[in-house]
Amino acid sequence: MLRSFVSRFRAGVTGVRTALAAALLAAVAMNPSARGQAPIRVSVNEVIVPVTVTDDKGRFVSNLTKNDFHLYDEGKEQQIGFFSHEQSQPIVIGFLLDQSNGMKIHWAKYQEAATELILNLLPGDKRYSGYLITYGNEPELVADTSPDSEKMVQKLSKMKPGGGSALFDAIYMACTSRKTVQGEPYEPRRVVVIIGDGHDTSSKKTLKEVVEIAQRNLVTVYAMSTVSFGAHTDAEDNLTLLTDQTGGKVETPLNNIYKDISGYLSTPSDAGNYAIAVGTGGYTAEISSAIFRSIANLAGEITTQYVMRYTPDVADKGADRQFRRIRIAVNNLPNVTLRYRAGYYPFAPPQ
Repeated sequence: MLRSFVSRFRAGVTGVRTALAAALLAAVAMNPSARGQAPIRVSVNEVIVPVTVTDDKGRFVSNLTKNDFHLYDEGKEQQIGFFSHEQSQPIVIGFLLDQSNGMKIHWAKYQEAATELILNLLPGDKRYSGYLITYGNEPELVADTSPDSEKMVQKLSKMKPGGGSALFDAIYMACTSRKTVQGEPYEPRRVVVIIGDGHDTSSKKTLKEVVEIAQRNLVTVYAMSTVSFGAHTDAEDNLTLLTDQTGGKVETPLNNIYKDISGYLSTPSDAGNYAIAVGTGGYTAEISSAIFRSIANLAGEITTQYVMRYTPDVADKGADRQFRRIRIAVNNLPNVTLRYRAGYYPFAPPQ
């Protein structure tokens, strides 16, 4: 049954997958290890800093070397001990999928998108691992860290959104209550991808708390916003803050597909204000293309990052165990944009 579902799904998106496969398959390599039920904390003797560099047109700048970068910890330049730009860098990736009422309109498209991402990043090789967390009124770890993509796809195929949204609790769960991989967060490094609108109605944790725990666990957060064009909400700021503070980015596939069509807000339809009538082939194609472009963009960024590690030259004393800010600069490239984590929390060695 499951293999039949996967086969039918793959047949329906062959054209899209051809365009995505090269970027997506280069993503991760790792081995599963034991479960950690306590917070997945890091005693920071070495700090890992993934960095994305893009030019003024948003294109990846991929020809830089270690000597092009300067890394500062609390304003003091640091020695970069490890530098890599290999596309096969180990990554453990968490998929956090919104199951609230807001996902109902385009659920089938996002279900396909999540399935595509999982199938490509987890091709059945034990070197590749990921986990799936859904969040409605409460978060649920529906598939723990594993290379088994079919198990995740099977779970995903049976899901139906409805209820509230506990996004912050889901992020906390990703940082505290899943099986870890030996070597985290250095090799493999940690990435979370949220597919949702950033809204939170049900969490016990706060935004401030989950930003901190993501920073403490050296997690890079990415997001694919499900907010439609012309329907901006304050909740989008949650995704922006989470990604900015951890070095990721937000993709907004539905926020641009109608920007060149006049009258989009004055031409209502059954499911919202769209100039392209809901239910038409053009409408379906635009939605699908935009979502899958966002998947390709996220996968491309994750796999084209520079990864640096350094050992801070400041002693790990009690007064220093506060949030420490990072700054990165590059030589002779004034018009580039750099994305990297805002900083980190040092920890005392375990007692």
